Amino acid sequence: MNRVRKATTLLAAAALATSSATISACAPQPADVGLLTADGVTRVSVQTADYPAQREAFNVSARKLSAALLADGGDATNGNVVSSPASLLIALSMLRAGASGPTAAEMDAVLGLPAEGRDEAMNALLASLEKFDGDPSSVDEDNPPRTPVMHAANGLFVDKGVPTGEGYLATLAKHFGTGVYPVSFQDEAVTKPAIDQWVSKNTGGRIKKAPAQYDPDNTFSLLNTLYFAAAWQEPFDASDTRDAPFTKAGGEVINVPTMHTGTSMAYAEAPGWKAVDLPYAEGFVMRLILPDGGASGSAGSAAVSAEVLGQVAAKLSMAPVDMVYLQLPKWDHKTTFELRKVFETLGLNQMLATDKDFNAIQPDMKLTQAAQAANITVAEKGTIASAVTQLNAVGSAAAPEPQRELILDRPFHYEIVHVETGMPLFTGWVADPR
Repeated sequence: MNRVRKATTLLAAAALATSSATISACAPQPADVGLLTADGVTRVSVQTADYPAQREAFNVSARKLSAALLADGGDATNGNVVSSPASLLIALSMLRAGASGPTAAEMDAVLGLPAEGRDEAMNALLASLEKFDGDPSSVDEDNPPRTPVMHAANGLFVDKGVPTGEGYLATLAKHFGTGVYPVSFQDEAVTKPAIDQWVSKNTGGRIKKAPAQYDPDNTFSLLNTLYFAAAWQEPFDASDTRDAPFTKAGGEVINVPTMHTGTSMAYAEAPGWKAVDLPYAEGFVMRLILPDGGASGSAGSAAVSAEVLGQVAAKLSMAPVDMVYLQLPKWDHKTTFELRKVFETLGLNQMLATDKDFNAIQPDMKLTQAAQAANITVAEKGTIASAVTQLNAVGSAAAPEPQRELILDRPFHYEIVHVETGMPLFTGWVADPR
């Protein structure tokens, strides 16, 4: 194939000979592939509090992406789904930074991206998450840390033979803290291991390979990873974990290892659902949402729509902390997604079809692959979760009696939420905890 092919990679960009951008300081570099940074461009400092409207727009967009991912289901087995709407939103925001014309208008309308201050507000969101940044390889996953580790990284791999827009690179450096790795995609023996190693290092080894199938015809590849590890504010007593019944959709009853606690947390309910925010030791909560469905557990993941997620977030933000008895199964799930199907469902058809509106990134660039892989482990001590999105374009005192309870003994929805911004970092559906 002609080397001046349409960009069929992720989301990266590089005017390779002379410029690139800066990558997250904690994102390790792949072996044998050097990182280029944009000359004279550094990430600007912004404050999350300066962009309240944009932050809420991002949260609404993430909830929309969450609902779309759960409805798609990926390659989930037994109905279990885990995804990262935040990772997808960050990746799409980086793509949007290089979009123009009808594609830019479509992305703004479908995703509900802010009309003004979009890149600055995403910068603020990333900066807020960086307060919890750390090295995933340092985490003992059998003992999640009391101080959460929330590691986000953006990786841009571009072909040395294809020019990438300097303005695009400067924007990514200025607002996303992102640099570029110049590679030869046709040299699969070097480039594929480099991309896979980058993914593995930035997910603490929980995801070993990039989710999209390697294609030597690509010229541009953008990746975002998120890694989360945190202990519960109050760990569950492992000696109190025992098998308990869980009713699957359709009525089948199974016995699964289930944790129990009575502790303080925000609780809210409304017609159609009950929910709590189960706190981690600092900065994050796991939002657990039980849709109505009766003993049959007939409510499916699609019942938790973007609108319902917004209602839950609003009610829990105002809910008083109360004593709640919680019964929560343990689970360890993973899912991969072919994101082009998700984009089609959302209506991002122009974004998938254009070979002109991403010219600011690379000449005649056309998206060809998009994928996400995510996983999560939830147990007595805390939670470990990771995700990668790839866009190829080419106590001793007696406790008070709980006043509320949430018995998660049938299919339920969950989110890991960054408290300061309200951003749902991971989201999923537990249909069968086994």
